[in-house]
This record gives sequence, structure tokens and C-alpha cells, in this order.
Amino acid sequence: MNKQQLAKVRNDDGFIAALDQSGGSTPKALRLYGIPESDYSGDEEMFDKVHEMRTRIITSPSFGGTRILGAILFENTMDREIAGKPTAEYLWEEKQVVPFLKVDKGLAVEENGVQLMKPMPDLDKLLDRGLKKGIFGTKMRSVIKLANEAGIRAIVDQQFEIGKHIAGKGLVPIIEPEVDINSPEKAQAEVLLKARLLEHLNALEPDQLVMLKLTLPEQDDFYKECIDHPNVVRVVALSGGYTRAEANKRLARNHGMVASFSRALSEGLSAQQSDEEFNRMLDESIQSIFDASRT
Repeated sequence: MNKQQLAKVRNDDGFIAALDQSGGSTPKALRLYGIPESDYSGDEEMFDKVHEMRTRIITSPSFGGTRILGAILFENTMDREIAGKPTAEYLWEEKQVVPFLKVDKGLAVEENGVQLMKPMPDLDKLLDRGLKKGIFGTKMRSVIKLANEAGIRAIVDQQFEIGKHIAGKGLVPIIEPEVDINSPEKAQAEVLLKARLLEHLNALEPDQLVMLKLTLPEQDDFYKECIDHPNVVRVVALSGGYTRAEANKRLARNHGMVASFSRALSEGLSAQQSDEEFNRMLDESIQSIFDASRT
């Protein structure tokens, strides 16, 4: 584990940029960026287009380590280059931004009000590749739709089981049990989730470090015990479908929690913008999220 990167993620002001839309969510991300599906044919062209978008964001003068702690990459992005350097290497060496890797393979069908992660049979190979490429940590997402105790227990058990395996490799896992912002039982689900998270956190060995990526809660400062936990490097918030303005407003009320926004970060960016317009919009977006993360 890179101690300099750990100190940055743990102690510095800033937030995590989530640039990890994968196969299923990529067409939507491109559409929002002003690139319709008629502009590309097949997965390879689609991933070329999304890499161009991510490259434009990462190489922008607005994007850098003074306000951004880390960036979460999709596997395809990790395997590509930016300005002649592997993406993770470019992020750290040129931008002082800590690279993370999305490792889950998507969501299983809903059962007991939740969607667990699909199996990850090649996880070890992916982790080994990530380590060689300079990846610091990982991210994996599952989703809670209802306040179902058995479902939430299964979600957190699965996240921590895989998270401990990842930590054993020398990487810091971001554990992301997202609570759907449209859930009719959102507040109740958060109560069950926090209890289960603390149970698992309290059972970790002192050297087992994790991060948590959580939906902005209904009750302000609800995850304070998680933020203060010695095994937790950082608690980051997902925007979950809230607009950037709403996500920032909620985030600012949750002290010690920092952003890890995806769609809310790229909101308003367009392939049709000039570089000057693009960089100005990105700068305003980054500054607003940075300010909300400093409370």
C-alpha cells in the first residue's frame, strides 16, 4: 500500500471522482454528454468514445489533486493510456489523484428487497493486474431497495467478505451498499444498514482498512460512528440520482463525509462545448462539490 496515497485519501480536503460507468451505464453517460448511440457501433467504439470523454475530464486543467483525492476507474479505462501513460500512472504522477478500480461485475436480480453483486470469478487476476498498474483501492456496488433485514444482512456480509479479501491483497476496498434514493423505506433501511456496518467494522483486525460509499442519509450526520471508526479510511457519499445542487446541499449537512459523485460531477458537460466552456463548467462543478465536501 502506498503510504503517501493513504495519507492523502485519509487526511486531505477533497473528494473522489467516480469515472467508472461500465458497459450497462455507458450509453446513458455518453447521451448526457451529447453523444447519441448513432455516433458509434459496437462496444469497442463505445468504449473509445467514453475514454475520450474521461480523457478530456482528467487532462483538463480544472482536474487535479488540490481538490480531488482520487478517481474510480472502470477496468477498460485502467487498461488504456492517457497522454502516453497508463491511466492510473497518469492520474498519480501528473495529477496527484489516487487511482481506484471498480471490480464488481454488476448486480444480481432483486431478492429480499436488495440486489447483491454478481459472482466475480476472475477477481484475483483483476486485483493482481490493478496492483501492477498502480491501483490503490477498489470499489464494488450493491443496492438496497427495501428495509428488509435479511436482504441488508446479505448485502453487508457479501461486501465485507470480498472487502477483506481485497484488503488482504494490500488494496483499500470501497464498500458500497447503496440505498436507493427512491426507496419508500429509505430511512428504515439506513437504520438496519448502519447497525450491520458497525457490527462488521468492529470485527475487523486493526490492519484491515476499508472505505465506505453510502447514499446521503435522511438524518444528517447519521453515519458519524462509521466516519470516526479507526478501520475506516474515509466515508464517501454517492449522488444516487440527486441533482448536483441537491446532492451538495445534503452533503454539506453531513460533517466529515466527502463526495464520490459520478453523474453529478459530469452534469452539464458536453462534447459540443469548446475547451474553454468545458473547463469552466468542470471547474465550477468541482469547486461546488469540493466546498460541500469540506464541512
